[in-house]
Amino acid sequence: MDKKHVSAFELYQNALLASTPEVKTSSVKITAKKQKENGIQTHKSIKKTKRKQMGKQVIKAAQTEEKVERLAEGVQCGEISGVALDALLSDLAKVSNSRVRASKLFQWLIHPIPSKSFFRDAWEKKPVLIKRQNPDYYTGLFSTAEFDRILRRDDVQYGVNLDVTSYRNGKRETHNPPGRALPFTVWDFYESGCSLRMLNPQAFSSTVWNVLSILQEHFGSMAGANMYLTPPGTQGFAPHYDDIEAFVVQLEGKKHWRVYNPRSENEVLPVVSSPNFSHSEIGKPILEAVLEAGDLLYFPRGFIHQGDCLSDAHSLHITVSSYQRNSWGNLLAKVVPAALEMAMEEDVDFRGGLPVDYLTYMGVQNSDKEDPRRAQFLSRIEGLMKKLSTFAPVDAAVDQKARGYLHDCLPPMLTAEERASSVQGAPSRWENGEPVDMGVAIRGQIRVRLVRSGIARLCSDGEAVWLYYTADNSRVYHKEEPKSVEIKAEHTDAMEFLIHAYPKFVTVGSLPCKLAEDKVSLAELLFKRGLIHTAEPLQQS
Repeated sequence: MDKKHVSAFELYQNALLASTPEVKTSSVKITAKKQKENGIQTHKSIKKTKRKQMGKQVIKAAQTEEKVERLAEGVQCGEISGVALDALLSDLAKVSNSRVRASKLFQWLIHPIPSKSFFRDAWEKKPVLIKRQNPDYYTGLFSTAEFDRILRRDDVQYGVNLDVTSYRNGKRETHNPPGRALPFTVWDFYESGCSLRMLNPQAFSSTVWNVLSILQEHFGSMAGANMYLTPPGTQGFAPHYDDIEAFVVQLEGKKHWRVYNPRSENEVLPVVSSPNFSHSEIGKPILEAVLEAGDLLYFPRGFIHQGDCLSDAHSLHITVSSYQRNSWGNLLAKVVPAALEMAMEEDVDFRGGLPVDYLTYMGVQNSDKEDPRRAQFLSRIEGLMKKLSTFAPVDAAVDQKARGYLHDCLPPMLTAEERASSVQGAPSRWENGEPVDMGVAIRGQIRVRLVRSGIARLCSDGEAVWLYYTADNSRVYHKEEPKSVEIKAEHTDAMEFLIHAYPKFVTVGSLPCKLAEDKVSLAELLFKRGLIHTAEPLQQS
């Protein structure tokens, strides 16, 4: 008997399936020359629903995707070593696949360590110091001169975009006045020995925006940045640890860094950042070095760190960060409540009543009692916990995480070619009191694809299917609400087809919709939202 085709729309209605230089580490040196309450809709038929078989075109697209991933994994350090940032970004703009683009840029960031080696040996495990003896390596990312131009040109607000800090005699202070940060006051603070921290340089610098918007796709997690400008002979922050993976990119001058192990197992890969520590609380550093322009220091979340300027030079660095609240625990925080709700709905074992006398032998006040009923009670809890995993709507929970990630993300910075072939390059304009050149049309023979691999994602929300996307996000974190559009039942298969077809262009006519007008209406919707672009700029009809 032939298998019944299950539409993508039905699948999403059911909340989807349950898913079964010199380089130093702390001990290594290498020479570098060479919706409900939990937001997850549950459904009784989740466990019984089978994934539809993909059509031949989608299978072919998936095979192409695998080839692209192998290409991204095969990026070699030597291809990008010593390439200036502006030249690299220009070259990356010619790379048609955004995943490959992200892989190449990350490899440039951590050169000469191969990306695979970094994630295998250092990521979330230990600090890494890269000394390049090349002060121009990161030139073009950001500068003190650009910071000064931003102060003069843009509305930089104390406490929102800029912090003024100091750390003297073991005491950390913030000196933010109210209002706009104007150059005269900012530089007066700096002259008096205060450090300056810009909290979101990507909101003001197009280069920082471009770099972070590319890197976020490599991490699968929001990439953020802070800029730190420190006067000679001063320190702006007390020893502390963060809840992010940190890449300290030294841009100007130099800075003395000390990195310390987490104080206990409880502070390894912490969920939140620490308070300020005194030196008596943190022990001896496991890594101590002076970063000079062109150098990089990576340390995982939980590693205590502090940096101070030497007396003979200022310091400017940017810390690129990622992986905040992106742990297994954060995912399980969404999975477990939804699984429990489903289990109580479908399995009588979870609805059975507690023993009438359980309060007499359970609880902290009874924890030291030797009572066989305690062992039986705990054994029952253990059995139910194991059984709970069979109800876990993992795919639905992952989609909930993805929705948060898409909200966190920076919008893509389009290349010139992408702008010309997207809605941003459409010829429509205002002229002589009326709109003109409005005759651009999308037809079946037009070839289209998503602007970026991860720009959009289908998610279930009760009875509807929504497409969440990043194209209209702000460069300021969470300034806008999450962006989404409801996808009609007749468009769901086609939307999934487009997602899996990336990076290939496909004709509008090949979208798996029953009616030709449905294919065109979906393409028009996505084009107007800035989610797809065409293989060639659209011409006026």
